[in-house]
Amino acid sequence: MKKSALQKARAAYQPKLPIVLTGAVKAVEGHATNSVADQEEIKKLFPNTYGLPELRFEKSTNTQPSKPVNVGVILSGGQAPGGHNVICGLFDGIKKIHRDSRLYGFLMGPGGFVDHNYMELTAPFIADYRNTGGFDIIGSGRTKLETKEQFDKGLEILKELNIKALVIIGGDDSNTNAAVLAEYYKSINAGVQVIGCPKTIDGDLKNDVIETSFGFDTATKVYSEVIGNIQRDCNSAKKYYHFIKLMGRSASHIALECALQTQPNICIISEEVEANDMTLAQIVDQIAGVVAARAEKGMNFGTVLIPEGLIEFIPAVKRLIAELNDLLAKNEAEFAALAPADQRGYILAHLSKENAAVYESLPEGVARQLSLDRDPHGNVQVSLIETEKLLSEMVAKRLDEMKAAGQFKGTFKSLHHFFGYEGRCADPSNFDADYCYALGFNASCLIRAGVTGYMSSVRNLTKPSVQWIAGGIPVTMMMNMERRHGEMKPVIQKALVRLDGAPFQKFAAKRDEWALNTCYVYPGPIQYFGPAEVCDQPTMTLKYEHQGK
Repeated sequence: MKKSALQKARAAYQPKLPIVLTGAVKAVEGHATNSVADQEEIKKLFPNTYGLPELRFEKSTNTQPSKPVNVGVILSGGQAPGGHNVICGLFDGIKKIHRDSRLYGFLMGPGGFVDHNYMELTAPFIADYRNTGGFDIIGSGRTKLETKEQFDKGLEILKELNIKALVIIGGDDSNTNAAVLAEYYKSINAGVQVIGCPKTIDGDLKNDVIETSFGFDTATKVYSEVIGNIQRDCNSAKKYYHFIKLMGRSASHIALECALQTQPNICIISEEVEANDMTLAQIVDQIAGVVAARAEKGMNFGTVLIPEGLIEFIPAVKRLIAELNDLLAKNEAEFAALAPADQRGYILAHLSKENAAVYESLPEGVARQLSLDRDPHGNVQVSLIETEKLLSEMVAKRLDEMKAAGQFKGTFKSLHHFFGYEGRCADPSNFDADYCYALGFNASCLIRAGVTGYMSSVRNLTKPSVQWIAGGIPVTMMMNMERRHGEMKPVIQKALVRLDGAPFQKFAAKRDEWALNTCYVYPGPIQYFGPAEVCDQPTMTLKYEHQGK
């Protein structure tokens, strides 16, 4: 493949490993674990993999040679920068176990596992993908691993290739599926370990021992660069309000991190909207108030950051969506058979009085988007709802009312942006390149330790990478029960922005100043070469979360 000058230079970069993983290791067990909620239900569903201890790797004096091990790897779900380095770290790790170990990649995600589509990943092939973005090394997919038939079909190819361990690189749903698979294989004594790796740019797969998911660092730095560019243009032209929607359906970590990096005039945090029981009208009033206050100072321009999932966090709309999800899951065929003109009436007739009133109050386009195009889990695809346009249109209308009442004397013109796919496949930052390589290498140590149902965990991430702490966390430890497709199912609990957490508190302390003044920061592009303070810094979210620890 043809490579750019930067790609050639990046190929030579050697990711830095935690010092503990550079020699022989031993797994030290910690305390037995419980799930974060619904302990009895989770324990019943995972009798063979529940209550496992946390693991921590320490240096070992045991240098006895090990036998070769064949390993399979799956990239699952949406892309995230650094996925290739997880595979590279895994490859190097199993080759360290024994040079005859072999790595097989299942093509296009879990579907390749079920359908027996695979390729062996060799050293010359992998060399082309070190420190690169994307998931194109073997492709990814969103097939859900959840049925016995799928598990048994996958087991056929594992036995045929003599694969003793399967590594699933994915987000909360993919790792939930990994836990279910680990439980099933353990229950039938299949002799196959299942290990997960925490991936999602959304930043919502984390806890005390999974400090961040990989890809979040790179993606937020990519978005922050572009937001900074827009803010520089905004401050130059001085005539537009830029409404910028950012990925993050279930949590506002991306929006918050980008706000900390770029200091926009407004950043809405979905979790705060929900906690304060805010209505859509109140959000619009808040934005319009800032626009009017800036106009008083002669500034008719600004930037507004909006999390992708905002609409679902507005309590009244959230209640509506929950009922819609259940209604359309149970009546999918009946609803699909209706003519488009009859669908709105059908929904209004079947909703509760309160939710029907909310549905009817929404602009027709938004109401329609709420009822169409469900995702594979049967939920609203909030990324298709153009929240940035909805808000700017409602703000414009509110400002017209304020102008008529003599409360607004400025001008308001808006532009719209949605940053999502731009950040998912960028070449990983040095942080993500190191972190992902360590996660993959660490997964090989979990394989050697003979465990299953664990997620690769690398901690102490605000310190230099040599000081990172490596180990494993039982996936069941992160689980709770949630409603999916109208049924209660075990899933990894999503980590939301904590309003009492240091990152949000830092933002909250400064946002009034950012709103009324122009305090923009222009971070510039990711730097791969140069001093550590320019190239190796983690996200501000991580820094603030670790202050005082």
